[in-house]
Amino acid sequence: MLTDLDRSAFVTGGSGFIGGRLIERLVGEGWRVRALARSDEAARKVEERGADAVHGDLGDGGAMRGGAHGCAYAFHAAAHLGASGDWEAFERVNVQGTKDLLAACRDAEVKRFVHVGTEASLMAGTPLVEADERTPLRPDSPAPYPATKAKAEIAVLAASEEDVFETVSVRPRFVWGRGDTTLLPNIAAQVRAGKFAWIAGGRNRTSTTHVDNVVEGLLAGALRGLPGNAYFVLDAGGPVVFREFLGELLRTQDVEPPERSVPRPVARALMEVGERLRPADPPLPRFAYWVASQDCILDDTKARTTIGYTPVKSREDGLAELRSGTLDSAVATGV
Repeated sequence: MLTDLDRSAFVTGGSGFIGGRLIERLVGEGWRVRALARSDEAARKVEERGADAVHGDLGDGGAMRGGAHGCAYAFHAAAHLGASGDWEAFERVNVQGTKDLLAACRDAEVKRFVHVGTEASLMAGTPLVEADERTPLRPDSPAPYPATKAKAEIAVLAASEEDVFETVSVRPRFVWGRGDTTLLPNIAAQVRAGKFAWIAGGRNRTSTTHVDNVVEGLLAGALRGLPGNAYFVLDAGGPVVFREFLGELLRTQDVEPPERSVPRPVARALMEVGERLRPADPPLPRFAYWVASQDCILDDTKARTTIGYTPVKSREDGLAELRSGTLDSAVATGV
């Protein structure tokens, strides 16, 4: 059982989708929470959820050490997101920012550091089928988000020292649910504008993780994870067909999924030509092509059998929440 001293956490990315829901869960269970906030707006969001705002960002070692001081746990949910963009920005936030946070938390004598990882850290251009924690990370990925998240996780797990400074990484896939103001709204906007098409019919299969299940996994990793280990955490029910599940998500927003589809070779050519002509902002980024066209089937047996992870939100209940019109009423994303 946790003592009052143990129920203390420092959170990054707390104004975002996952980090915001995590703060709500921790505060609801009686934890004392501090959250890094890089702007007044971010500070307002974390304070509304019950955390004490610590003004600063991942480049501010003093703010991070001060925020983490006296906290037993740190949860790192902040990241530079995107399917493409400036590699330097991805490296600065996802890699160096994570290393600096690790150093700050260790200096502050944090007991356990929990990293929000991602299946993207395994992606380098080929489908993932029955991938688990033994599947190699790909810091050599040609896409910036996967490469830098892989480098970040390598740094996190390498920093673990049992009984001194313990680290764990928790990896969800295709995070969805109430409070998302990035993934689903952006796709819905593309569909409404006539700019979305399935690749090869959208018949690829994918694992998914509702945001409440992500938070459940983060707590399981924090409380029961083995130091230096990573864990996939997924929804119950196995993988879904990308087109079918995304279609259900779109319909919760009163958007009818499109019928238009492009052949895989055409989409791949668009990806390759676009990256040559517009490397910073291609019309079809490499990472987006992978997500929309390739199988990503993961195995979370390790989390279920070793740290007691059990999904707390079914797909049916998560979809019902979205149908009720609560997408915009919860946590705003921006990790």
